[in-house]
Amino acid sequence: MAQITKDTIIGDILDIDSSTAPYFMEMGMHCLGCPSARGETLEQACMVHGVNADDLVAKLNTHISNK
Repeated sequence: MAQITKDTIIGDILDIDSSTAPYFMEMGMHCLGCPSARGETLEQACMVHGVNADDLVAKLNTHISNK
């Protein structure tokens, strides 16, 4: 099973599990298909959107592990 970190690229997270997309949409990241969004690290996206990266990492890892 993949472990998400703050350094994980958004595109890689979506490739691991596309059902994580709503977590990004909730934080205001509505352009998940555009190259710049898919190429950002989780930490970069959180910084831009004012979201706590540690909290999102925990949510994503819980979501993936519960599948």
